[in-house]
Amino acid sequence: MKKLFNNYFETFKGLSQEVWWLALITFINRAGTMVIPFLSIYLTEDLNLSLENVGWIMTCFGLGSVIGTWIGGKLTDSIGFYKVMVGSLFLTGLIFIAVQYLKTFESFCFGIFFLMIVADTFRPAMFVAMSAYSKPENKTRSVTLIRLAINLGFSAGPALGGIIITIMGYSGLFWADGITCILATFVLFKVLNPKKTVVQDKIEVENPKSVYSNKAFMIFFFAMLIFAVIFFQYFSAMPLYYRDVHLLDKIEIGLLLGANGFFIFLFEMPLISWLEKSSYNKIGLILFGAFLVGLSFLVLNLTTWSGVIIIGMLLMTIGEMIAFPFSNSFAMEQAKKGNQGEYMAMYIMSFSVASVFGFNAGLQTISGIGFNNTWTIMTALSGLCVLLLFILKLYMKKKAA
Repeated sequence: MKKLFNNYFETFKGLSQEVWWLALITFINRAGTMVIPFLSIYLTEDLNLSLENVGWIMTCFGLGSVIGTWIGGKLTDSIGFYKVMVGSLFLTGLIFIAVQYLKTFESFCFGIFFLMIVADTFRPAMFVAMSAYSKPENKTRSVTLIRLAINLGFSAGPALGGIIITIMGYSGLFWADGITCILATFVLFKVLNPKKTVVQDKIEVENPKSVYSNKAFMIFFFAMLIFAVIFFQYFSAMPLYYRDVHLLDKIEIGLLLGANGFFIFLFEMPLISWLEKSSYNKIGLILFGAFLVGLSFLVLNLTTWSGVIIIGMLLMTIGEMIAFPFSNSFAMEQAKKGNQGEYMAMYIMSFSVASVFGFNAGLQTISGIGFNNTWTIMTALSGLCVLLLFILKLYMKKKAA
């Protein structure tokens, strides 16, 4: 047992102090983001909105995310990641507190749109910061550590969120989100001030290659966009499926979603450390992760037994653990050919653009043809994602020859 623990902690060695601080800030911020997993339920129960209206609100969520990510990439390349992160976190906290007072469909659309513009300027800045604070050989593990912080926060967030809703109502969630964002700002200001930190990998490109002219990256972008459409169903449509089909209550939904984050916290770093030492390449691993996420939807249609939702969650979690760190690492590798903010913003925008269509399309499809048919469509989309990644793998192999 002692050897097992030693081997586990060995996988974290070599990461810089700054990456650890960035992980702590991300944890505080993510643990506080309790509203998002419960947003579709809040909108249907408390605001009495239809699924169609919820879908359009999710579209505004995604549009704000796309614009915010694009702005964040541009700002990161012009004024630096530190200023972008500080400004984004603090303003996001204030807006989260304000959003709870928006009670109409139109006002909530505008509020969530503006919130996501401000909140998602943080994301490209954070990834560029992580790359700057990581040695080249540690970048994939640095990504994994940040993901561990996100998922540990996510594992605590929904579980606490379910309890807060039961005791204080949804208003308590908005206050918790706002306060934790502001708290994360002060931690960031204290520990990651540029005067106190050491950059491990400074990248300057004399003739940066535009992300739009990078054929490999654009194939990768569209594959990740499709992957994100599929993945996002777990945080918009899936809670409704748990409630309406398998009759789970809010606390049970929170615990099931939280189990995903806890499982990632325990097993992702050892898994990534092992896979990095294997002969598998990054694109092949992303492909396998996408296949598992698609399979997680397929199994839901095979039986009405409620235990299948745990199997589906397990498959999705393993697929996510493999696909996300290596896709992020691949994006950072490609970013060395151009402006880092632009490349990392484009990578994140694959998820933001997907959220514009993915959340709404999933909810509208469920409203029209039901859960089972929607899961069949998601399985087919995963097949398309795997095909694109296979094409990318062949292209990269040919280019390297």
